[in-house]
Amino acid sequence: MSKDLHYLDHLATESARFAEALSGTPPDAAVPSCPEWSADDLLWHLAEVQWFWGTIVRERLSEPSQTEEVRPGRPTDRSGLVAFYERVSQELGQALAAAPPDTAVWTWSDEQTVGFVRRRQAHEALIHRLDAELVAASRTPMDRDLSADGVDEVLRIMYGGAPPWGSFTADEAATLRLEATDTGDSWFVTLGRFTGVDPDEGSHHDEPDLRVADTDAGADAAATLSGDAADLDSWLWHRPTVGRVERLGDQLALSRFDCTIADGID
Repeated sequence: MSKDLHYLDHLATESARFAEALSGTPPDAAVPSCPEWSADDLLWHLAEVQWFWGTIVRERLSEPSQTEEVRPGRPTDRSGLVAFYERVSQELGQALAAAPPDTAVWTWSDEQTVGFVRRRQAHEALIHRLDAELVAASRTPMDRDLSADGVDEVLRIMYGGAPPWGSFTADEAATLRLEATDTGDSWFVTLGRFTGVDPDEGSHHDEPDLRVADTDAGADAAATLSGDAADLDSWLWHRPTVGRVERLGDQLALSRFDCTIADGID
Protein backbone atom coordinates (compact mmCIF):
# COMPACT_ATOMS: atom_id res chain seq x y z
CA MET A 1 0.00 0.00 0.00
CA SER A 2 1.30 3.43 -0.90
CA LYS A 3 -0.97 5.51 1.32
CA ASP A 4 0.78 7.44 4.10
CA LEU A 5 -1.20 6.16 7.06
CA HIS A 6 -0.55 7.46 10.55
CA TYR A 7 -0.78 4.15 12.36
CA LEU A 8 -0.16 5.61 15.81
CA ASP A 9 -3.07 8.03 15.41
CA HIS A 10 -5.32 5.21 14.23
CA LEU A 11 -4.17 2.99 17.09
CA ALA A 12 -5.03 5.67 19.64
CA THR A 13 -8.41 6.40 18.06
CA GLU A 14 -9.48 2.79 17.64
CA SER A 15 -8.28 1.83 21.13
CA ALA A 16 -10.32 4.64 22.67
CA ARG A 17 -13.41 3.73 20.64
CA PHE A 18 -13.01 0.11 21.75
CA ALA A 19 -13.11 1.08 25.42
CA GLU A 20 -16.01 3.47 24.87
CA ALA A 21 -18.08 0.81 23.12
CA LEU A 22 -17.63 -1.67 25.98
CA SER A 23 -18.17 0.86 28.75
CA GLY A 24 -21.92 0.30 28.96
CA THR A 25 -22.03 -3.42 28.29
CA PRO A 26 -22.57 -6.12 30.95
CA PRO A 27 -19.35 -8.03 31.72
CA ASP A 28 -20.90 -11.31 30.60
CA ALA A 29 -22.51 -9.98 27.41
CA ALA A 30 -21.85 -12.24 24.43
CA VAL A 31 -19.55 -11.14 21.61
CA PRO A 32 -21.47 -11.99 18.39
CA SER A 33 -18.33 -12.14 16.25
CA CYS A 34 -16.38 -14.21 18.81
CA PRO A 35 -19.04 -16.51 20.32
CA GLU A 36 -16.68 -18.09 22.84
CA TRP A 37 -15.96 -14.70 24.46
CA SER A 38 -17.84 -12.41 26.83
CA ALA A 39 -17.42 -8.63 26.80
CA ASP A 40 -14.86 -8.88 29.60
CA ASP A 41 -13.00 -11.63 27.73
CA LEU A 42 -12.75 -9.28 24.75
CA LEU A 43 -11.53 -6.46 26.98
CA TRP A 44 -8.89 -8.71 28.54
CA HIS A 45 -7.80 -10.02 25.14
CA LEU A 46 -6.97 -6.61 23.69
CA ALA A 47 -5.46 -5.46 26.98
CA GLU A 48 -3.18 -8.51 27.06
CA VAL A 49 -2.22 -8.07 23.39
CA GLN A 50 -1.38 -4.40 23.89
CA TRP A 51 0.59 -5.17 27.06
CA PHE A 52 2.57 -7.85 25.22
CA TRP A 53 3.55 -5.67 22.26
CA GLY A 54 4.23 -2.66 24.44
CA THR A 55 6.63 -4.82 26.45
CA ILE A 56 8.30 -6.23 23.33
CA VAL A 57 8.90 -2.75 21.91
CA ARG A 58 9.78 -0.92 25.12
CA GLU A 59 12.31 -3.55 26.20
CA ARG A 60 13.55 -4.26 22.63
CA LEU A 61 13.04 -7.97 23.21
CA SER A 62 14.33 -10.54 20.74
CA GLU A 63 12.23 -13.49 21.97
CA PRO A 64 8.58 -13.61 23.11
CA SER A 65 9.47 -15.96 25.95
CA GLN A 66 11.25 -13.04 27.61
CA THR A 67 7.83 -11.61 28.56
CA GLU A 68 6.75 -14.67 30.55
CA GLU A 69 8.36 -13.74 33.86
CA VAL A 70 6.56 -10.40 33.96
CA ARG A 71 3.24 -11.39 32.40
CA PRO A 72 0.40 -9.89 34.49
CA GLY A 73 -2.58 -11.80 35.79
CA ARG A 74 -6.10 -10.99 34.68
CA PRO A 75 -7.92 -8.51 36.93
CA THR A 76 -10.95 -10.02 38.63
CA ASP A 77 -13.56 -7.36 37.84
CA ARG A 78 -14.56 -4.85 35.17
CA SER A 79 -13.07 -1.82 36.94
CA GLY A 80 -9.73 -3.58 37.26
CA LEU A 81 -9.82 -4.65 33.62
CA VAL A 82 -10.60 -1.11 32.47
CA ALA A 83 -7.80 0.38 34.57
CA PHE A 84 -5.33 -2.19 33.26
CA TYR A 85 -6.45 -1.69 29.65
CA GLU A 86 -6.21 2.09 29.84
CA ARG A 87 -2.69 1.90 31.27
CA VAL A 88 -1.26 -0.65 28.85
CA SER A 89 -2.93 0.98 25.86
CA GLN A 90 -1.29 4.29 26.71
CA GLU A 91 2.04 2.56 27.32
CA LEU A 92 1.87 0.80 23.95
CA GLY A 93 1.32 4.08 22.14
CA GLN A 94 4.18 5.70 24.01
CA ALA A 95 6.57 2.81 23.32
CA LEU A 96 5.75 2.78 19.61
CA ALA A 97 6.08 6.56 19.34
CA ALA A 98 9.49 6.50 21.05
CA ALA A 99 10.97 3.94 18.65
CA PRO A 100 11.68 4.67 14.95
CA PRO A 101 9.79 2.33 12.59
CA ASP A 102 12.98 0.55 11.50
CA THR A 103 13.94 -0.35 15.09
CA ALA A 104 14.60 -4.10 15.35
CA VAL A 105 12.26 -6.06 17.64
CA TRP A 106 10.88 -9.58 17.67
CA THR A 107 7.70 -10.24 15.72
CA TRP A 108 6.16 -13.47 14.44
CA SER A 109 6.56 -12.14 10.89
CA ASP A 110 9.53 -12.04 8.53
CA GLU A 111 9.51 -8.28 9.17
CA GLN A 112 11.16 -7.80 12.56
CA THR A 113 10.58 -4.08 13.09
CA VAL A 114 8.61 -1.59 15.15
CA GLY A 115 6.97 -0.51 11.89
CA PHE A 116 5.38 -3.93 11.58
CA VAL A 117 4.06 -3.69 15.15
CA ARG A 118 2.63 -0.22 14.53
CA ARG A 119 0.67 -1.43 11.54
CA ARG A 120 -0.44 -4.73 13.08
CA GLN A 121 -1.65 -3.09 16.31
CA ALA A 122 -3.62 -0.41 14.48
CA HIS A 123 -5.52 -3.17 12.70
CA GLU A 124 -5.84 -5.29 15.83
CA ALA A 125 -7.52 -2.34 17.55
CA LEU A 126 -9.73 -1.62 14.52
CA ILE A 127 -11.14 -5.14 14.25
CA HIS A 128 -11.68 -5.49 17.99
CA ARG A 129 -13.31 -2.07 18.11
CA LEU A 130 -15.78 -3.51 15.63
CA ASP A 131 -16.25 -6.54 17.90
CA ALA A 132 -16.91 -4.24 20.86
CA GLU A 133 -19.47 -2.21 18.92
CA LEU A 134 -21.23 -5.42 17.89
CA VAL A 135 -21.53 -6.31 21.58
CA ALA A 136 -23.02 -2.90 22.29
CA ALA A 137 -25.17 -2.85 19.11
CA SER A 138 -23.64 0.54 18.31
CA ARG A 139 -21.69 0.00 15.09
CA THR A 140 -19.99 3.09 13.65
CA PRO A 141 -18.10 3.58 10.35
CA MET A 142 -14.57 2.29 9.80
CA ASP A 143 -11.97 4.60 8.26
CA ARG A 144 -11.87 3.67 4.58
CA ASP A 145 -8.13 4.13 4.03
CA LEU A 146 -7.24 2.18 7.17
CA SER A 147 -9.70 -0.51 6.06
CA ALA A 148 -8.11 -0.70 2.60
CA ASP A 149 -4.73 -1.11 4.26
CA GLY A 150 -6.36 -3.77 6.42
CA VAL A 151 -7.39 -5.70 3.32
CA ASP A 152 -3.79 -5.53 2.12
CA GLU A 153 -2.45 -6.72 5.48
CA VAL A 154 -4.90 -9.56 5.97
CA LEU A 155 -4.35 -10.89 2.45
CA ARG A 156 -0.55 -10.58 2.31
CA ILE A 157 0.42 -11.32 5.89
CA MET A 158 -2.38 -13.05 7.77
CA TYR A 159 -3.55 -15.37 4.97
CA GLY A 160 -0.67 -15.20 2.49
CA GLY A 161 2.28 -15.05 4.87
CA ALA A 162 3.20 -18.73 5.01
CA PRO A 163 6.46 -19.73 6.75
CA PRO A 164 9.68 -20.10 4.74
CA TRP A 165 10.13 -23.81 5.49
CA GLY A 166 7.37 -24.74 3.02
CA SER A 167 6.65 -24.06 -0.63
CA PHE A 168 3.71 -22.54 -2.48
CA THR A 169 2.51 -24.13 -5.72
CA ALA A 170 0.34 -21.73 -7.68
CA ASP A 171 -2.65 -22.66 -9.81
CA GLU A 172 -2.39 -19.97 -12.47
CA ALA A 173 -5.97 -20.61 -13.58
CA ALA A 174 -7.38 -19.90 -10.10
CA THR A 175 -7.14 -16.13 -9.78
CA LEU A 176 -9.27 -13.44 -8.19
CA ARG A 177 -9.27 -9.68 -8.00
CA LEU A 178 -10.50 -7.95 -4.86
CA GLU A 179 -11.68 -4.40 -5.49
CA ALA A 180 -12.37 -1.69 -2.91
CA THR A 181 -15.00 0.34 -4.70
CA ASP A 182 -14.71 3.42 -2.49
CA THR A 183 -10.90 3.80 -2.49
CA GLY A 184 -10.00 2.37 -5.90
CA ASP A 185 -7.54 -0.14 -4.43
CA SER A 186 -7.34 -3.65 -5.89
CA TRP A 187 -5.45 -6.87 -5.19
CA PHE A 188 -4.70 -9.68 -7.64
CA VAL A 189 -4.72 -13.03 -5.84
CA THR A 190 -3.51 -16.42 -7.07
CA LEU A 191 -4.68 -19.56 -5.29
CA GLY A 192 -2.63 -22.70 -4.79
CA ARG A 193 -1.33 -25.05 -2.13
CA PHE A 194 1.22 -24.76 0.64
CA THR A 195 3.23 -27.88 1.44
CA GLY A 196 6.09 -28.58 3.80
CA VAL A 197 7.24 -30.00 7.12
CA ASP A 198 7.39 -27.80 10.20
CA PRO A 199 10.98 -28.19 11.46
CA ASP A 200 9.98 -27.46 15.06
CA GLU A 201 6.97 -29.77 15.34
CA GLY A 202 7.70 -32.30 12.57
CA SER A 203 4.13 -31.91 11.30
CA HIS A 204 3.36 -32.24 7.57
CA HIS A 205 1.29 -29.53 5.89
CA ASP A 206 -0.65 -29.70 2.64
CA GLU A 207 -3.33 -27.03 2.58
CA PRO A 208 -4.95 -24.36 0.40
CA ASP A 209 -3.07 -21.08 0.29
CA LEU A 210 -2.87 -17.83 -1.65
CA ARG A 211 -0.43 -15.21 -2.82
CA VAL A 212 -1.00 -11.55 -3.66
CA ALA A 213 0.78 -9.88 -6.57
CA ASP A 214 3.14 -7.05 -5.60
CA THR A 215 1.01 -4.75 -7.73
CA ASP A 216 -2.21 -5.29 -9.61
CA ALA A 217 -1.17 -4.99 -13.25
CA GLY A 218 -4.71 -5.39 -14.54
CA ALA A 219 -4.45 -8.97 -15.78
CA ASP A 220 -7.67 -10.89 -16.35
CA ALA A 221 -8.90 -12.69 -13.25
CA ALA A 222 -11.20 -15.71 -13.11
CA ALA A 223 -13.40 -14.03 -10.50
CA THR A 224 -13.92 -10.73 -8.70
CA LEU A 225 -14.89 -9.78 -5.16
CA SER A 226 -15.84 -6.14 -4.70
CA GLY A 227 -17.25 -3.85 -2.04
CA ASP A 228 -16.38 -0.93 0.19
CA ALA A 229 -12.97 -1.27 1.83
CA ALA A 230 -14.53 -1.59 5.29
CA ASP A 231 -16.82 -4.37 4.10
CA LEU A 232 -13.97 -6.25 2.44
CA ASP A 233 -11.81 -5.91 5.55
CA SER A 234 -14.66 -7.03 7.82
CA TRP A 235 -15.56 -9.95 5.56
CA LEU A 236 -11.97 -11.19 5.33
CA TRP A 237 -11.80 -11.14 9.14
CA HIS A 238 -15.09 -13.11 9.27
CA ARG A 239 -16.97 -10.13 10.70
CA PRO A 240 -20.39 -9.00 9.45
CA THR A 241 -20.49 -6.39 6.71
CA VAL A 242 -22.70 -3.32 6.39
CA GLY A 243 -23.02 -3.46 2.62
CA ARG A 244 -22.72 -6.25 0.12
CA VAL A 245 -19.53 -7.94 -1.06
CA GLU A 246 -20.32 -8.72 -4.69
CA ARG A 247 -19.09 -12.00 -6.14
CA LEU A 248 -18.69 -12.31 -9.92
CA GLY A 249 -17.02 -14.77 -12.26
CA ASP A 250 -15.83 -18.34 -11.89
CA GLN A 251 -17.69 -20.02 -9.05
CA LEU A 252 -15.00 -22.66 -8.52
CA ALA A 253 -12.36 -19.96 -7.97
CA LEU A 254 -14.67 -18.18 -5.54
CA SER A 255 -15.36 -21.42 -3.66
CA ARG A 256 -11.65 -22.20 -3.46
CA PHE A 257 -10.98 -18.74 -2.07
CA ASP A 258 -13.71 -19.30 0.53
CA CYS A 259 -12.05 -22.58 1.53
CA THR A 260 -8.62 -20.94 1.75
CA ILE A 261 -9.81 -18.38 4.30
CA ALA A 262 -12.44 -20.58 5.97
CA ASP A 263 -10.49 -21.24 9.16
CA GLY A 264 -10.09 -17.52 9.86
CA ILE A 265 -7.25 -16.11 11.94
CA ASP A 266 -6.35 -17.01 15.52
